Amino acid sequence: MSQQAETTDIKKKILSTGIRVGTQVKTKFMRPFITKASPEGLYMLDLDITLEKIKTAAKFINRLGVENLIVCSGRQYAETPIEKFCDILGSKKLLGRFMPGTLTNPSLPYYIEPKLVLISDPQVDEQAITEATNAGIPVIGIANTDNITSNLDVIIPANNRGRKALATVYWLLVRQILIEKGDLKEDDPMKMEIDDFETKITEEEIE
Repeated sequence: MSQQAETTDIKKKILSTGIRVGTQVKTKFMRPFITKASPEGLYMLDLDITLEKIKTAAKFINRLGVENLIVCSGRQYAETPIEKFCDILGSKKLLGRFMPGTLTNPSLPYYIEPKLVLISDPQVDEQAITEATNAGIPVIGIANTDNITSNLDVIIPANNRGRKALATVYWLLVRQILIEKGDLKEDDPMKMEIDDFETKITEEEIE
């Protein structure tokens, strides 16, 4: 299968996940990634750019080593996607509140020295970005239309609020990293589907 046909297949697979649906706000940082506004007034992200940025991020992660990456998020819907991502690739995860000093204070018992940080939302994960920046560690971030991205080294423009959308971004990123490493061919199916990456809502949460 040609790369173009493969890209078309992937786009068909993910279009219904809401990955490109943004918010009613656009920042100057995210303007280059936006195509138009929907009839409901939501800014839409350019899916082709998103897929290209995922390729860029995958190359970056492979260059520095998946074992040297930490993936963090204070966003609940990102928990299962990150857990699956780290289980498959062997990266370290930091879920929930990012403890101050994690990347900057060597005297703390939980201090770590990664070579790369991946975050799910520049607003929610601001502490992680600030510390990584101060420590000189590059940051890859999933960013929505309303995010400020001035301290991100690689921006993956995508809906970072939706359960299905976040699952899709992490699924695509794992897939691309495995392709870049040579562990998966372009037209090979992934063992796990996007649904496997999705954070499930309990009945209590629905009520």
